[in-house]
Amino acid sequence: MDEMTRLSARVLELERLLREREENDSFRLVFNSAPYGMVVSDESGRIVMVNPRAEEMFGYSAGEFKRRRIEDLVPPALRSGHAGQRHHFHRAPSIRSMGAGRDLYACRRDGTEFPVEIALTPLPGENGMLVLSSIIDISRRKLGEEELVRYSKRLERSNAELESFASVASHDLQEPLRKIRMMGERLGAIAGESLDEQARDYLGRMIRAGDSMHRLIRDLLAFSRVTMRTEGFTPVDLSATARDALSALELLVEETGAIIVVDDLPEVEVDEAQMRQLFQNLIGNALKFRRAGVVPRVEVTGRVEDRAGDLVAIVEVKDNGIGFDERYSERIFLVFQRLHGKTEFEGTGIGLAICKKIVEHHDGRIHARSTPGEGAQFVVEVPVRRKPDSPAAPHSA
Repeated sequence: MDEMTRLSARVLELERLLREREENDSFRLVFNSAPYGMVVSDESGRIVMVNPRAEEMFGYSAGEFKRRRIEDLVPPALRSGHAGQRHHFHRAPSIRSMGAGRDLYACRRDGTEFPVEIALTPLPGENGMLVLSSIIDISRRKLGEEELVRYSKRLERSNAELESFASVASHDLQEPLRKIRMMGERLGAIAGESLDEQARDYLGRMIRAGDSMHRLIRDLLAFSRVTMRTEGFTPVDLSATARDALSALELLVEETGAIIVVDDLPEVEVDEAQMRQLFQNLIGNALKFRRAGVVPRVEVTGRVEDRAGDLVAIVEVKDNGIGFDERYSERIFLVFQRLHGKTEFEGTGIGLAICKKIVEHHDGRIHARSTPGEGAQFVVEVPVRRKPDSPAAPHSA
């Protein structure tokens, strides 16, 4: 229960006590024990009653309050307009919250101003209508909101700097690697026959190391850009997206003789480019970790489930590869985590980490099931539609 809800409940209790004409002591008990500042004023704005929390909040004693008007609790720059607002309220009294969509401030005895939320409640009486002002000091909340805004701006600057660094790294690191590889290949072509076996081995290692570094930089850039570069969320037929991903894996499918079956998949509101990357990584991973002497088979299936009124798309990518021990089902989604040596299977150990980051960017989850020697099954769950309060997808040029 938030502050305004508790405040409303407290005000309703006051009204009930007044309507039932309970003993004055009952009203005072509720009034004085309220955790919010409560100030009762008459039609002329004269303060007739306050609770201890209001005394603490504004710095006036109960006696000093009674020599004040409600306008004295308003910042000086706003006092002239407040009297008109007070008269308007008395002409059409009703329970209302003040400050919706705008900032309200109150003024302490020492002149300092502080942010507040206010609820007004009319209290009909024998000598005219009184107004109960229930006041919440939201200074701490405001400080938290301001700190959150500052943090958000710092995060935006950090992301911009990271994007800039990624672009620089993409060019400044890959260009020298390209030249190293090119010069190594030229050296091998020109002097290959004149080099002894050890020299040719060294040259081959140099070229392979350059290739490995190139793949590592490429995958690191892809990982860093998952949430920075996005085309936005639109309704997408995942069947078509999976087939698009297969076109990028065409050579690998031909080399392995793999059988790829893509079932009818649901339409989901997603970033299509990222989902294409997800399918490419998961299917490519299945083909990489295939069993020797067994034709690779990958099945991509999907369905929609209703979970307490929320529609969730579930996509499964199942293979007949080497599988893995389920003790490592969380570890395989971490950056640079490998269950096999580099000599057994090539790769950078980033592909599944990218998959997890993509799924989380879609407010979903990914997990894996497997038995060694019997293949693996990766399960992706994402909302069918983006919720209205989901963060807007960032856009980059």
